[in-house]
Amino acid sequence: MNILVTGGTGFIGSHTCVELLNAGHDVMVLDNLCNSDAAVIGRIEQICGRKPRFVEGDIRDAALLQDLFAEYPVSAVMHFAGIKAVGESVEKPKKYYQNNVEGTSVLLAAMVQADIRTIVFSSSATVYGEPASVPITEDFPRSATNPYGDTKLKIEDMLAELQRTTPGWRIARLRYFNPVGAHKSGLIGESPAGVPDNLMPFITQAAAGLRDELRVFGSDYETPDGTGVRDYIHVVDLANGHIAALNYLRRNPQMLTVNLGTGKGVSVLEMIKTFETVNHCKVPYRITNRRPGDIAKCWADTRLANRLLAWKADRSLADMCRDAWRWQQAQTPPP
Repeated sequence: MNILVTGGTGFIGSHTCVELLNAGHDVMVLDNLCNSDAAVIGRIEQICGRKPRFVEGDIRDAALLQDLFAEYPVSAVMHFAGIKAVGESVEKPKKYYQNNVEGTSVLLAAMVQADIRTIVFSSSATVYGEPASVPITEDFPRSATNPYGDTKLKIEDMLAELQRTTPGWRIARLRYFNPVGAHKSGLIGESPAGVPDNLMPFITQAAAGLRDELRVFGSDYETPDGTGVRDYIHVVDLANGHIAALNYLRRNPQMLTVNLGTGKGVSVLEMIKTFETVNHCKVPYRITNRRPGDIAKCWADTRLANRLLAWKADRSLADMCRDAWRWQQAQTPPP
């Protein structure tokens, strides 16, 4: 198939491009490079031996999308384009609604015009808000605790309405938990611009000496060691979940909504200790007060994805830590 990957030079998008190419698909990347680098395209070529097409542009550019769909025979869209820093979304909500919600609306309108009816959407476990219990199943109530989460909710609803009102759509809404790690080659990985919004880049940067310390927000949660527990999934497992979802949609013209995680919770301190053990290094950290809005526990029930997609996350916590450190070292080689 010919797959358009929006946001394809980003962390999850780039790893999914690799898995799509390895599965024999042709890939075109559309990215405005607001939080990524065009050099990723060359790195994908190094890994796969062939290069995705690349168009620098924004999903809000309706004319660009119209031209792109007219020129290339796109079979399906994998939609990663969007901004995702929770803290920034609270400070600049308009920016998030314009980029994420309005951008998706423009993209879907262009797909309708071009008669492209298959989309795999990068959603998030943030749509569950603060869950009443764990593990979280797909039928849990949805809510948003910040504007970023609300954009995911609105896009999910937009896709559901499209499925309800327009025949022939094949839609996957994939609710990610916490992607970490990197490709084993060390050529692509998570490279946030500015201050990271996720735990693993803080750990790798503290271990590499790029930060004085890692701050651990809270040690008095009702968890085994008092620190927050999350479901961390290796980014390559997550990318393969997209391939499995695409294959499912080819057989089943419907809307699919599934969690993608490991189904296991890992605490912040457990992640730090595993990282130190696997990589034979120290992660300087300091425990501070809880961060507003954080929850104690969050992990997925993955049985639906396991059953429908014949997919599960195979890579271990040690693999996640080892691959993330290899990527970090490639970015900051010793003097």
